[in-house]
This record gives sequence, C-alpha cells and structure tokens, in this order.
Amino acid sequence: MTQRVSLKIKRQHDATQPCYWEEFSIPYKAKMNVISLLMEIQKNPVNAKGEPTAPVVWECNCLEEVCGACTMVINGKARQACSALVDQLQQPIVLEPLSKFPVVRDLMVDRSVMFENLKRVKAWIPIDGTHDLGPGPRLAQRIQEGSYPISRCMTCGCCMEACPNVNAKSKFMGPAPLAQVKLFNSHPTGAMNKEERLDAIMDLGGITDCGNSQNCVKVCPKQIPLTRNIAQLNRDTSIHGIKRWLGR
Repeated sequence: MTQRVSLKIKRQHDATQPCYWEEFSIPYKAKMNVISLLMEIQKNPVNAKGEPTAPVVWECNCLEEVCGACTMVINGKARQACSALVDQLQQPIVLEPLSKFPVVRDLMVDRSVMFENLKRVKAWIPIDGTHDLGPGPRLAQRIQEGSYPISRCMTCGCCMEACPNVNAKSKFMGPAPLAQVKLFNSHPTGAMNKEERLDAIMDLGGITDCGNSQNCVKVCPKQIPLTRNIAQLNRDTSIHGIKRWLGR
C-alpha cells in the first residue's frame, strides 16, 4: 500500500468569508516539503473524501528560505513552507495562514503593513543623482559583524505572528522594521537620516509599544538578534529624546 501524507488546511475564500477546514491525503515521496504537498493538490484538487475541490492558494518564490513569501503557520508555528520537510513534521500536518495579516485567500495573506512600516522608518539609504559617487565609506569590522545578521531579514512575518503586541487593537509596527532602523542607522551614509528614523519609531506604534515578550527572537528563521537590537534602539531613542528636549 502506498504511504500517504495526511494534511489539514484552514481555508478561506477571502477576508469577508468564514473559514473552514479541509483535509487531504497526498501520496508520499521521499524528501517532500510542504510546498510539494500543495503542488500535488494543485495538480489534482481532490480532498481526502475524494471530492473535487478548488486548488489551495498560497505564495512561494525562491524555494530556499530567502524571500519569505511562503511563510505560514505549520503545526502551530510560523515558518517557511519550503524548508518544512514532511519527514520532520507530525501528522496530520496542519496548515494555517498567518493570523496577524489580512487573508487574501486560503494560505495567502497581505503583508502590506510590513512594507508600509519599512517606508515609515525609511529603511533604505537615499542616494541622489546618477553620477559616480566613488567608493563607499569603509565600515569597521565590529559594525559589519553587528549589521550582517540584521541584513538577512526577509520580511517573512514570523516575528509579527509571534509578537503578542501585534494585534488588531495595537498599532505596533513590530520587530522587523525596528531592526531595520538599527541596520541603516549603523551605516555611515544611512546615519545621515538617523534622526528621522528615530523620530519615526518614537511616534505612535513605535518602540514604546514593545512589551519585551522576546517571542520574536525565538521564531526568527534567520536568528536575527531582534531583542538586542530593540534594547539598543531604546538607548538611542532615549539619548535622541533628551537631545531634542535640550535643543528646544
């Protein structure tokens, strides 16, 4: 008898429709991941009862845990479907969309709020003109070692999902945008806009809304030291606030 994989998926046509559960039974293949299970359903959209159904909707892109697009809740934990191997998961494998973002359909969510918050904190280095700017400024090894882990962020949303302060009643921007403030403020060119970024995270929904639960650092797939970065930003905003007050 062919070995099969039991799958239970939380489905929803869109944000206005009620959600429901649907089960699937997929033929097992060696080295399968969750994405390959969803692709099997897409090829043959029949549920575990043998009834035809609509293919499950999800997102994916890089398939190597770099883009963050395939992030979903797998067996109760936010993670990437591409790196979730069937052989390492307890069955039935339960798939749910991230709960902190609006559902587009099934396992696909709208993470626009994360990108809007990145705009809010100016998570980039502005460069004017197309002329040759010459070699960039040199960075001390200490700064490079501190910045590299933050630069690995793929805006996947795992930290937002795990954070209890990110919810429908809060405007908290979440750990990911805060970490990017630390990253770009540490860069010699990015530091030109340091005060603007600090002002942004001192505003409504900023750093003071962090409850220090430290869930974010536990679920981050890239092991970014989020809580340490937030602690350093607390110091930076305190100094910035005092200087701003004294400058009145």
